[in-house]
Amino acid sequence: MSDLERKIFRIIYNMSRFRKNPTIDDLKRKTGKDEKTVRQAVKNLLSKEELIWDQEKREWKFI
Repeated sequence: MSDLERKIFRIIYNMSRFRKNPTIDDLKRKTGKDEKTVRQAVKNLLSKEELIWDQEKREWKFI
């Protein structure tokens, strides 16, 4: 897991603990990266199954 992926994972984890799903704008602001870079990092986390999006409950699952 890269530093950016680890940072995004922690942001999503910490925000979801309080029942708030972070938006792309939240992730951009907190990481200082552009949208394309943030989206790619989230896709990498999803493809590695570090994160799983539960569509029914509309929340993140963590492995």
